[in-house]
Amino acid sequence: MAYGLARRELRPKVPLRPGEGDKQHLSSLEGLAALSLDALSSVAYGPEAIVLVLVAAGTGALAATLPIMLAITFLLAALVVSYRQVVAVHPDGGGAYAVAKKDLGPTAALLAAASLVVDYVLTVCVSLTAGADALASAFPALAREKLLVCLVGLAILTAVNLRGVTESARVLMLPTVLFIMAILGVIVVGLFRTHPAAVVGAPEPVHATETLGILLILKAFSSGCSALTGVEAIANAVPTFRTPRVRRAQRTELMLGSLLGLMLIGLAVLIHRDHLTPRGDVTVLAQLIAGAYGDGWGYYATNLIVTLVLLLAANTSFGGLPVLMSLLARDHRLPHLFGLRAERPVYRSGVLALALLAAALLIASDADTHRLIPLFAIGVFIGFTLSQLGLVRHWKTQKPVGWKHHALINGAGAALTTLASAILLTTKFLEGAWVVVIAVPLLMLLFARIQRYYTAVGKELQLGRVPAAPERRAGSLVIVPLGEVSKLARHAISAALALGSEVVAVAVQADPAKTRDLENSWALWNPGVRLDIIDSPHRSLIQPIVDYVQRAARDGRQIAVLIPEVEPRHRRYQILQNQRGLLLATVLRARTDVVVCMVPYRLGL
Repeated sequence: MAYGLARRELRPKVPLRPGEGDKQHLSSLEGLAALSLDALSSVAYGPEAIVLVLVAAGTGALAATLPIMLAITFLLAALVVSYRQVVAVHPDGGGAYAVAKKDLGPTAALLAAASLVVDYVLTVCVSLTAGADALASAFPALAREKLLVCLVGLAILTAVNLRGVTESARVLMLPTVLFIMAILGVIVVGLFRTHPAAVVGAPEPVHATETLGILLILKAFSSGCSALTGVEAIANAVPTFRTPRVRRAQRTELMLGSLLGLMLIGLAVLIHRDHLTPRGDVTVLAQLIAGAYGDGWGYYATNLIVTLVLLLAANTSFGGLPVLMSLLARDHRLPHLFGLRAERPVYRSGVLALALLAAALLIASDADTHRLIPLFAIGVFIGFTLSQLGLVRHWKTQKPVGWKHHALINGAGAALTTLASAILLTTKFLEGAWVVVIAVPLLMLLFARIQRYYTAVGKELQLGRVPAAPERRAGSLVIVPLGEVSKLARHAISAALALGSEVVAVAVQADPAKTRDLENSWALWNPGVRLDIIDSPHRSLIQPIVDYVQRAARDGRQIAVLIPEVEPRHRRYQILQNQRGLLLATVLRARTDVVVCMVPYRLGL
C-alpha cells in the first residue's frame, strides 16, 4: 500500500444527495409510474366528457363515441411520435417553456409559460374533482360534499409538498400497476360478458335537445381531448431517467401512448356496445366497473384505486408548477421570491401559489368536473403546438442528416395540435374557454411587466457594470434608542461601540421625574457614551426619534440606528414582548436613508 493512502474500502464516502447517482434515477417502468399518472388517470373523465356531450342528441348519438375516440387516439399517436423527437433533441428536458425560449423567442416563451400555469392549476382541480366523483360513486353519501372532499384533498397535498416529502417512483409503482390492471380488467371482463353484471346509479331521463351534426361531434371531440393531458410530462423530465436517458424516455413515452390508447379505445367499445348513458350520482367509469365486476368488493376497491390515482395525478402539478415558477423567477418574469428554496428542496412560494389558485377555482366551479373540462386541455394544446413548432425551427436551423423527415413529423404534429386547439376554443368558448382566453394574455402581460421592472432596476443599479469608487464620508454616528439603564442597554451600547467611532444613546421621556431618574442612573453607570433625552409631552415615542435621526443626517454623515430587541427562547412568549422596536425600524426605513440594524438579546425563558 502506498504511503499515506488508505485502502479503497476504508476511504470515507461522501453521501449523495437525493436524486444523485444512477440508482436514484428512473428505469422505464419507474418512469411510467412517476410521470404518467396524469395521462393514464384521464381515462376516468375523458370518455365520460364525450358521452355527456353526445347524449344531448339522444341515446342514438352515443354510437359516435367510438369513432370520436379513434380520432383522439390517432392524435395521441401523433403526439407520442412527435414527443419522442422532442426527447432526442432536448435531453436536458424539453418543456414547452424551455423549447419556446430557445427556438421561438420571448413572446412564444411567455405564451408557453402562461398556458402551462393555467394547465397545472386545472390539472389539480380536474384530478381532484374527478377523484371526488369516483369516491362518491362508491359512497353516494359524499355526493353532496364533493367541494369539501376536494378542499380536504388539496389541503393534504399542500401540507405534504410544503414539508418536501418527495414522491418515490417505487412507491408509485403499486397504485399505478393496480390502476392499469383494474382498468384493463374492466375492459377484458366487460368484453367477455354478454350483459352488465350490475347496474349502479339512478336512471335519468334523456331528452334530445340537439341534432347529431358536425358542431356536436366537434364539441364531443374537444371534450374528449382532455384525455390527452400529461403526454408531455416524460419529455419534460428526461434528466430523471437512467442512462441511456434518451432511449429510456422514448421507450416510456411509447409505453404510455400504447397503454393510454388501449384503455381509451377499450372503454369506448364498452360504452358503444352497452349503450351507456349518464346516471345519477355515478360516473360512466363506475358504470363500466359495475358492469364488469358487479357491485361487490371489486366495485368499491376499483373506485378507491381510481380515487387514489387521481389524487396522485393532482400531485404531479405540485412538482411541476413550482419548478416552472422558479425558472420564470430566474428569468426575471416572476418575483424572485418564487426562486427561493427552503432547507428542504421545496419551492414553498410556488406550492402555496398553486394551492391558493386551485382552491379559488374549485370554489368558483363548485367542484364540478364538467364545468372545468371546457377550460381544460386548451393550455396543454398550446404547449403541444409550441413544442412542435420549436422543433420545426430547430430542424430547419440545424439541418442535420434527414432533417426534412423529422421536420415533416413535427410539422404534422403542430398542424394537428393547432387544429385541435382551434376546435377547443371555438366549441368551448361560451362554455368557459373564454376564461382561458382572458387569463393567458393577462399572465403574459404580468410576466412582461415584471421583467420590465427588473430590467429597469438592473439599469438603475448598474448591474453587470463596474461601479465608481465608494464614497468616503467623514466619521459615522451610531444612534441607540433606549428606554432605561439595564443589561439590554449594556448589550446594545457594546454592539454600537463595535460598529462606529461615535455613539449616542437616545431616550424619549414624557415625565420630568423619570427624566431625572434616567439621568442619575446614566451618570452612575457612566458607559462613556453621550445620552440625549427628548422631551415628548404628547407621549409619542416613534416620531421624536425619527425627527432626531433626520436632523442628525442633514450634515451628510453616515448614520446607523441600532435598535435592541428582546427575543424569548419560546415563540409562545413573542407576543408578550414590546413591538415598538419593529415599528420604529419600519418607519425609519420608510422615511430615511439611514442604516437600520436590529440587535437581538435572547432570553433564557
